[in-house]
Amino acid sequence: MTTSAPTKTHACTSRSTAAPAVKPSATDFASDQEIRWCPGCGDFSILAQMKKVLPEIGVRPENMVFVSGIGCSSRFPYYLNTYGVHGIHGRAPAIATGLKTVRPELQVWVITGDGDALSIGGNHLMHALRRNVDIKILLFNNRIYGLTKGQYSPTSLPGHITRSTPQGSVDAPLHPLSIALGSEASFVARSVDTHTAHLGGILRRAAAHRGSAFVEIYQNCNIYNDGAFEYAKNQSTRNDCLVEVEHGQPLLFGAKRDRGIRLDGLRLETVAITDDSKSEDLLVHDERAPDPILAMMLARMRYPAMPEAIGVLRAVERPVFDELVNEQVDAELRHDGAGDLEALFRAGDTWTIE
Repeated sequence: MTTSAPTKTHACTSRSTAAPAVKPSATDFASDQEIRWCPGCGDFSILAQMKKVLPEIGVRPENMVFVSGIGCSSRFPYYLNTYGVHGIHGRAPAIATGLKTVRPELQVWVITGDGDALSIGGNHLMHALRRNVDIKILLFNNRIYGLTKGQYSPTSLPGHITRSTPQGSVDAPLHPLSIALGSEASFVARSVDTHTAHLGGILRRAAAHRGSAFVEIYQNCNIYNDGAFEYAKNQSTRNDCLVEVEHGQPLLFGAKRDRGIRLDGLRLETVAITDDSKSEDLLVHDERAPDPILAMMLARMRYPAMPEAIGVLRAVERPVFDELVNEQVDAELRHDGAGDLEALFRAGDTWTIE
C-alpha cells in the first residue's frame, strides 16, 4: 500500500475543515502527475468534474483524502493534489472506514470500479454502507475488468464474450444500486461520465451528505468494452433511455417529456402523456422516503424495457458510524481516563519463556 501526500506544501496543523478564508481553485486540486489512462477513457471526464467541484466544497486539499483499491479508476488519487491512499484490491472501504473513524475531521472519498468493489471488495462495500460511515464512494461501472485486460466483471451482461468468457458469460450480473440500497445506504445516486453538468451536481450532493454516499457512474472503457452504455450517452437516444429523477417531481422522460412512469400495483410502467389527466397519475419521486422499496424499483429499471434512472434515488438521515464510535470512546475516557498501553500488555496472566 502506498500513500501519497499533496505535491504542494500545505500547513496541516489544524484539524478543522471549516471553509477557508481564501477559496481554493481547481488548480489547487490538480497534481503534477501525468494522467495515464487510455485516450478516450471515461475516467478523464469524471476527474475533470471532480476538479471543478472540489473547490466549491469548502474543504482545503490537505483536509481531504482519496482512497482507492486496484483498477484503472484506482489511479485517481495520484491525479489530485490531496492526500491519497492507493490500497489493495477491494479494501478501499475498509481503509476509508478506519481513516474516517480516527480522523473524523477529514473528508474521505473512495474511488473504485465494478470489479474492485463488487467482487473481492463486495463484503467491505456492503458493511461500510450499512454502518453509514461518513465517506463518499464513487463506483465507476464499465462492465469489464480494464486494468487486467478485458475479463468479464460482476456487472457484465449475460452472453458477454471476453478473454475469460470466450463462449459468453453465463453469470447473472450484479446491480450496484441494488446492492447499495439493500445495504441500507443513506445516499444512493447514479450518473453518466459524459453527462458533465448532471455528474457535477451529483458529486456536490454526495459531498454535502452526512453519512455514506454511494454513486454509480456509467463509464466507458473504449478499449475492452466500448459502447457498453452508448444508449445512455448518445444525444439521439439518451432522452428515451434515461429518466432523470428529482425530488418532488413526476417521473417524465423523452425528448419532448411526453412519457412518464407510474405505479401500477406492485410494478412500474411507462405511459404516454396525452393530456393533463395522464400526468396526474405519474409517480412523484421522493428521495427522502424512509423505506427504500420504490428507490429499489427505480434502481432496477433496465433499458430497453424501461428507461434507466439517473439522479439521487435516496437521501435520508441516519446515525453516522464514525460519530457513534467516537462518542463511545469519549464516554470511556471521561469515565476511566486515558488508558495505559504498557499496563494493558502486562495485565492478566503472564509468563516468561527462557
